Amino acid sequence: MSQNKSSIAIIGGTGKEGCAIAARFARAGFRTIIGSRSSEKAINAAYNLNTEFNVLTAEGSTNRDATAKADIVLLAVPYDGMKPILEDIKPVTSGKIVINIASSLDAEKKSRARINPAGSIAQEIQNFLGPEAKVVDAFQNISPEQLEKFDEKIETNVLVVGANRETRDIVIGMIKKIGIDAYDAGAIENAVVVETMTAALIAINIRYKIKGAGIQLVGVPPA
Repeated sequence: MSQNKSSIAIIGGTGKEGCAIAARFARAGFRTIIGSRSSEKAINAAYNLNTEFNVLTAEGSTNRDATAKADIVLLAVPYDGMKPILEDIKPVTSGKIVINIASSLDAEKKSRARINPAGSIAQEIQNFLGPEAKVVDAFQNISPEQLEKFDEKIETNVLVVGANRETRDIVIGMIKKIGIDAYDAGAIENAVVVETMTAALIAINIRYKIKGAGIQLVGVPPA
């Protein structure tokens, strides 16, 4: 799969974080398909994105159609609302890279981590979609406020875990093209670390009355 020609479906692309990620990919020249349960809502979001950033790379569709059209599928949906969406798109995920951005948080207090019974949300998604889908985690530890800094250098790094090394490299390459440094953090078993780290970052935001706390790796070659 060529990173230059890859298309990406942003499932939940009408929400705050999904919209910011969609904007970054559309601005970078990727065919960006915004998915929603309502095709009208998705089409409107794509139109607004194209208009705001003077591009023609975004389009809108239903979640299932967006998934079917894309090479890579990014789930910009909270864990609590994920199951019906996964059930809807499962028939068209074979051979796709599926990126989960949801974190493992306590439903009542987001600053506390809650480990998913399957080990991680990524592992639960992989178990549900089956081996034909290639599931990775990314974007857990970067806030919407950081993603919306379209004209600034983002200092927060993205950790990519799951699937296999080739798949992680594809995702890392795409993330670099949207102006964010990303690093290979290993196999899907490491997803529990990436997903629960978000709770610590939320706790830091609360304690220090800030928004957008993130992580930055040291001691590794420049991305």
